[in-house]
Amino acid sequence: MTLKVGVIGAGSISESHLQSYASSKEAEIYAICDLNEQRAQDKAKKYHASQVYYDYNELLADENIEAVSICTWNNTHAEIAIAALHAGKHVLVEKPLCKTVEEALLVEQAVKQSGKVLQVGFVRRYATNTAIIKNFIDSNELGEIYYAKASCLRRLGNPGGWFADKERSGGGPLIDLGVHIIDVCWYLMGRPKVKSVSGNTYSKLGNRSNVQNLSFYKAADYDPSKNTVEDLANAVIRFENGASLLVDVSFTLHAKEDKVAVNLYGEKGGAELEPELNLITEKHNTILNAVPQTDSATFDFTQAFQNEIDHFIASVKGDKQTLSPVEDGVEIMKILCGIYESSEKGTEISLEEVKI
Repeated sequence: MTLKVGVIGAGSISESHLQSYASSKEAEIYAICDLNEQRAQDKAKKYHASQVYYDYNELLADENIEAVSICTWNNTHAEIAIAALHAGKHVLVEKPLCKTVEEALLVEQAVKQSGKVLQVGFVRRYATNTAIIKNFIDSNELGEIYYAKASCLRRLGNPGGWFADKERSGGGPLIDLGVHIIDVCWYLMGRPKVKSVSGNTYSKLGNRSNVQNLSFYKAADYDPSKNTVEDLANAVIRFENGASLLVDVSFTLHAKEDKVAVNLYGEKGGAELEPELNLITEKHNTILNAVPQTDSATFDFTQAFQNEIDHFIASVKGDKQTLSPVEDGVEIMKILCGIYESSEKGTEISLEEVKI
């Protein structure tokens, strides 16, 4: 039996969900929902969905639907996820889980009450290269991972629209881009308990809509006159086991080029996930750079998304457990909100101090 799926939100990220569901023999795209009626109809026609809704409550009332993907604005994630769980649906919710720690805890409570699967869209966890590094770490090839460093720096890349509206998004590059690289590092480090965070955010350059001759992705509702999010964030995250994570992310920065880098350092070896997969170790008093032979040296977004959707379907059917459960979504929200709060207060804070 194929899994009947409803996709709530027909914006840009929904395309990755829909393509992956369409490529799966285990799923049927049964319904599409969006506030924009024309967009919902267009997506339903493209992916042969039999039902079109403009109110997510009506979609959730459809007893034929077994699972939903939530691809809406961040400020609606918690509300829709909780309603879906109470309606007896399994849920794949795009990252971040929500906007606040308080919301995250309410979603977690709803998951426990419903007994349904909720998978957070931490797509980098499902990438082949992430799995390769995790196998090496789990086999103790790299020893204890005590330090990680991650960057996702765009020189020009504020998508505008809801991404640039703090009320809907919850923040800028930290909550949009940083969530991915923070999560994949934390995941590969063994998900250690967070002790404290010290963060800085900057709103110095705005969206730089004046810049010409350099194109970038723009949201469907792009409006150059509106921007209420930071353009740069950085942070030091300390864990109770003594490990630490250093991260910086930007929508816009006076940089020569865009940069994505993810590095982990252990007692016996190191790993480079981005910009290219590499393993560094030591044998016979000699340092070795080992390059795994893979189909893609860097993050393959399409393949990772397919892996994520396939894993979600398998989890719903009881064949697997999700790699990104609600509990992890809660912890990442604590980190993100902690960084914003640390920046606001101008001081390092312990995780217990994070506002909910």
